[in-house]
Amino acid sequence: MRTPGRATTTVPPSERGATRIADRVLSKIASQAAREALAELPPDAVPPHATVVVHHDRARVRVSLELPYPSDIGGQCATVRHRVASRVHALAGMDVPEVAVEIERLHLAPPHGAAPGKAQGRTR
Repeated sequence: MRTPGRATTTVPPSERGATRIADRVLSKIASQAAREALAELPPDAVPPHATVVVHHDRARVRVSLELPYPSDIGGQCATVRHRVASRVHALAGMDVPEVAVEIERLHLAPPHGAAPGKAQGRTR
């Protein structure tokens, strides 16, 4: 509401302040992007989780994954890196110079045609 007789002042955009996105929000964005990048997780796998460190509008991301084995681990990691970096940049407007992918666990896929829950490998 304006007061009659008072001049309004306009603050230049450079002096209006800035929006800061919390690290935990960026972690959630990165975790979701990693989930989207993986075609399918093993049934008993823990969903990907991420930690983010922000310094001067640049986000460094570490993503922890569980993957099926055998699979193209290098290809999956590259897909995750690319997806995480692009989603964080698109949604938060931050550059992501580094996405470190850490494989916490590999889940052995059952042989084709094997019944779930059956012992695998050699038995005596």
